[in-house]
Amino acid sequence: MAVRAVYAEVTGPVTPVGLPRIVDERNRHGRADLHLRVRAWPLELVNGVPMDAHAVAGKVAALRDSVAPDLFTGFDEGGFPATTLPALALTEAAYRVGPEAGERAALVVRDLVFEDGRDVGDPAVLAAAAAALGLEVTDADVAQVQSDYDAGRARGVEGSPTFFVGGEGWFCPTLNITKVGDSLEIEFDRDAFDAFVADVFAPGP
Repeated sequence: MAVRAVYAEVTGPVTPVGLPRIVDERNRHGRADLHLRVRAWPLELVNGVPMDAHAVAGKVAALRDSVAPDLFTGFDEGGFPATTLPALALTEAAYRVGPEAGERAALVVRDLVFEDGRDVGDPAVLAAAAAALGLEVTDADVAQVQSDYDAGRARGVEGSPTFFVGGEGWFCPTLNITKVGDSLEIEFDRDAFDAFVADVFAPGP
């Protein structure tokens, strides 16, 4: 089984654009042996403060206007979570079950934020998600979030999402994002994406 690691924040709006696209490519290539291991990269620990809901809303608007008009349909700035650590622990619990369950949970928690407008820092929201996925979060899953963060720092993670294929890191290989004044210009980076996909599907562990 081939595994590709990606370090990602739950409330980073770039990841919900890139992850499904890569999963679709995996399925299109018939690579049932290939799985993404979505590891915790909690930006509230990276930056020392929770993610800013208004800043994320601005990025969501820019992404919808440029490369993802069909995404972020239910995003609600008012329901933005103050922490994503519980959602990251839920994902870790899913990976204890298996890679397919882990991938599914990684996508579900992001859909809760960006498509359903739910607060994944709310214990009731996470409890309902855990029940729907058939998961139970343990202290070990909570501890694994910190372990992922520590490992990501040691590996030189640049931001969310950063993929690792072999020993090479790819930061946000699907989009070209440029800040122009107070605005963001976002384009799908076809060349980078094609190079990344070729690396992902290359033979290897």
